[in-house]
Parts: sequence; structure tokens; C-alpha cells
Amino acid sequence: MRRQKSSKPDNAVKTSQPNAGKRRNAKMNAMGGHRQANPVSPQAQTETLEVLSFLEEFSDELEGALDIIAPNAHLRMALHLLQGHFEAKTITPTSLISASRVPYATANRRMKEMVEDGLIEQRPRTKTGKSFSMHPSERLLAQWMQLSGRVRRLAETRFGGGTDDQGTRDYYFGGSYAAAQSIPPLRVRKDPLKVPGGIRVLVHGDPTFMVMDTLKRQFEQVIGADISQRAFSIDRLREEALRNAQRASSRYDIIAVDLPWIGEFAEKQVLMPLDEIMDLNRLDPADFHTAGWMAAHWGGRAYGVPAQTTPELLFYRRDLFAEAGLEPPATTNALLDAARVLHEPRRGRYGIAWNAARGTALGHTVLMTIADFGQPILDLPEMAGGFDTSRLAERTYRATIDTEAGLEAAEFLMELLSYSPPDILSMSWYERVRPYAAGNIAMAYGYTLLAPYFEGDETSPAYGQTGYLPHPAGPGASPVAPVGGYVMGIPANLSPDRVPAAVEALTVFTSPEAQKLYVQNGSRTNPRYSVASDPDVRRSSSIFEAVDAMSWRDELQFWPRPPVPEIGGIIQICGEEFHDMLRGIISPRDALRTAQSRADALIQSHGTS
Repeated sequence: MRRQKSSKPDNAVKTSQPNAGKRRNAKMNAMGGHRQANPVSPQAQTETLEVLSFLEEFSDELEGALDIIAPNAHLRMALHLLQGHFEAKTITPTSLISASRVPYATANRRMKEMVEDGLIEQRPRTKTGKSFSMHPSERLLAQWMQLSGRVRRLAETRFGGGTDDQGTRDYYFGGSYAAAQSIPPLRVRKDPLKVPGGIRVLVHGDPTFMVMDTLKRQFEQVIGADISQRAFSIDRLREEALRNAQRASSRYDIIAVDLPWIGEFAEKQVLMPLDEIMDLNRLDPADFHTAGWMAAHWGGRAYGVPAQTTPELLFYRRDLFAEAGLEPPATTNALLDAARVLHEPRRGRYGIAWNAARGTALGHTVLMTIADFGQPILDLPEMAGGFDTSRLAERTYRATIDTEAGLEAAEFLMELLSYSPPDILSMSWYERVRPYAAGNIAMAYGYTLLAPYFEGDETSPAYGQTGYLPHPAGPGASPVAPVGGYVMGIPANLSPDRVPAAVEALTVFTSPEAQKLYVQNGSRTNPRYSVASDPDVRRSSSIFEAVDAMSWRDELQFWPRPPVPEIGGIIQICGEEFHDMLRGIISPRDALRTAQSRADALIQSHGTS
């Protein structure tokens, strides 16, 4: 990515920094120096908070209208406690008693009853244990989720509302059943994490991790410790992670790792194998999308926990396709036909945008495009549903670039160039989606994590008009949605006394409750089946149902970018040679031949036979 020059030597985001203006500038730098309109809107009032406010106001009306009705201390304190939890505000016994609106002695008795009934948990605020903060228990949170859903549906049934585009209410079409499967809110740890300086996290500067920044205060309340987060662009993140591994003791408790780096980071002992420090069953591995969970492994061992499973999809404008009488493209030929029809430069609209900037960006496109024509970038053995990646750690692979599938992919990219914007050869991760959101592009290849650029902006022409497809397939191949995203792992050189706290924080950050919270605050990535099936999540975007369906159809695959130690170098090589091809400096066959030769030399230098 291009970066703005800065007089500061370190342009990382420090989320503990109190100055909001500095934080925004740092966030821009972390994205690679490009100013971005934050795609994640300010935290909207969720349905849960709306029901809380409704019950509180309704209680006010009842008590104000009829003098005989006394305040319900249990209800008042429960509402105050829940609101404080959702807004990450510290609730003390004094504030809870004050919220009850009954005399002190009565309120104190009611509060003790709630503690004894297991509805309130007390967390020590001081070393003496004489001062407590008050938090809703898991039982209260679960009961509240059921109640809030019933209150909402009751109001919709009695007073209208809650209809979809066809005028039907979801209550009658599975809403009641689905609500019973809603993931409850995060609950606070009864015992706060005790770790000097708090939890230190290194992440990528993308919309999902920026949502974590927005929710920092809430997560601090949940784990009972401060959180310091630094964010870098993708290339700088890798450099910092490798630099950190050379230190005597890690500066970070948790680091985000791009999926293709897993093999390299495992071989170089950047990450700890998780089975050495925790019981993996705590994570509920079966709940993760299969491709995302398997991509976190090297040599049969997990080195990270999926934090984002974000496949690269084809975004397309349903309204433009309907106007032109086009079907959603399932093949590369259909994609080219659609791009040609929708490419109207004189009207300021182009057919398609994609990662074509030199180096890392285009290199990813090359690997995924070769996969679209049915072949991985390495000679992996074929198996049902794709290619076998289970034996990568044996290091017996070789590159497969100069092949017939490679030539088909190269020629496809050359044709795609004709229906792309004039600045396509400098477009990378964010540049390809911004013009799509602005209405200047009819189709774009993009990761789901970039969807907030148009899903979170009602003024975007693509808002509510975007369809999501796996990559259209070449002749004889099957559609693939190449899995990208990040896992969160624990550095191998982390001081042993910090490891238990890091494990606990990692478990919280990647939990279903946390993943749902990210989605409710604008994220469009999700690594878990349970989160994708949550009714609140499904209402937020059609992208989750689409990705879930792709996973069940085995279209979500990580073999297009196998996480071998050399993959970063192979991506760079392809991004350089194919860029020269797209610029017309060399022919497709020369690009393939040179890239193959360089990749062979790279793998041989790493000792792979």
C-alpha cells in the first residue's frame, strides 16, 4: 500500500491514547496513509437497549399516572444494571440502590435478594475486597435476552411494525424460534485479570479491528483490565510481528496474524502452539467455519484462533444487473460479458474493480485467479471438495505457476483490464471498494470486511443493492470463495507469567458473544456458525447468510493461498511479474515463466524438495 510520509517514526494506532483527533490520524496512517471515511458508523442503539429504555419509560408512565403503583425495585435495579453493562459503565452498590427509587433499607434488601438469587455478580474493586462493582450474571443476561425478544414481538403483534419488504412479520415465519437461539451479551469475568499494564494487542488496521477499538471500554469492563491496542497496515503488521519475535520478551500479549503467514510464523517460532497453553475445547472448534479453523493450523497444531473469517467475494450491483437484463455471473466468461455490458466510461461507470496494485495486492489476485481456474499455486494433491493441505508441514511441495491454468488466469486478467477503471494498476484493498461504494463501479472483488464501506452508508448507491457471490469459475472448475482474514495468537516469547491472562483475553475476544458484538457495531466478518445463525446478526446484513451457505457448499476454501513459509515471497513475485504483464512490458507466457523460475528458486532456498 502507498503511505503518506510522516515526520513521526511510528505511525501505529495506540488505542489507549485519550486524544480522539490523534487517534483518527493514527488510524489513517495504520491503513497505509490513506484517509478513510470510517465505514463503521457510531454505535447505534441496539434492540436490547431500545427495550431497556422502553421498559424504563413505561415504568415512569405507570408510576406517574397511578399514585397507588409503587416503584418495582427489582425491575428498576435490573434495568440499571443491564444498561450499565451494555454501555460499559461501572455500577456500584450505591448507584444501584439509587436507581431503585425506593427507601435505602428496602433497596438494600432487594439488592441482597438479587445477589442471593444469582442475578447479580460482585467484582472486587480494591485489593482489600471491601469495595465491589455490580454486574449482571449470566443467568440475568440470558433471562433478559428472552424477555427483550418477547417484549419486542408482543409490541409488534399488538401495535404493528416489524414487517419486511413483503409485509410479513418474522414472528410468524420463524422469528419466535430463532430468538431462542440468540447469543447472549458478553458477561463480565467474576475475577478481573491481574496483569501488569493490562492486555497489549497488535492488530491489523481494518474495519473489524477498529470496531474492537470502538468497544475497548466495554471489553476492559468484561476482562477487568486495561487494553492497549496498536494497529498497522498489512505489510507493517508482518514486519512488527517478526521484529517482536526477536525481542527477549514480547511487547504484546496477543497478535493478529494473516492466514497465509501461519506456516512461516510457526516455523520461525513467532507463535505458541495453543495446545501447549490451553484446552482447545474451550473454544468450541466445531463452531468455527471449517476453512477458517483449519487455516489456523500448521503440522496438525492450532497456532491461533479465528478472529475474522472474511472470504473474498464478488460484490455486484443487483439493480444494475436487473436494468441490463443480466444474470449474476457464475463463470469467468459470464463475468467478462457482464463487465463489458456495464462498462460505460463516458458516464463515469466502469465494469469491475480488483486488487491490481504492484506487489502484495496483485499477488493475492493472481493466486486467487489461478484458483478460479481450478488449480492451487502449489502442487497439492486433489481431494473431495478441493485440495489437501494437511501435509504442508512436510515441505514436499513445488510451485505451479507456469501451467495451462496459469495461462488461462493470466489471459483472463488481461481481458479484465479492458473493463476496469483507468487507475486499476494502482488499486489495492480499499481503493477497489471505495469507488464501488460511490457508484462508479458495477462489480468489485472484495473481502467481506470491506462491506461496511457501502452497507454502513445509506447514501451509497450500493446500499441495499449489493449481491454476494463466490468467485466465478473458469471452464471445468468450481466456484471458490478464497478465505482470508486473521487469527489471534499468543507470541512464543511472551513472558510465562502473562500467558494465563493472555489466554483468558484471547478466549473472550474470539467468543461468540464478542463476535456478535462486533457485527452489531458494523463488522462484516464472522468466523463462527453460531454467530451467522443468530437472528440479530442475520437481520444486520445478507452477507452472513450468503457466506454461511458458501461454507456449507464447501466453497469457502483456504487452499488458494496455502499458508506455507514461502507464500509471502510467492505472492510478491506474482505481484511483480504479472504487473509487468498488465503494463504490457512482458507477455503472459514470459510472466508465467519468470514467476515460476523465481518461485522455484525461493522454495529451493528454503530447503523444500
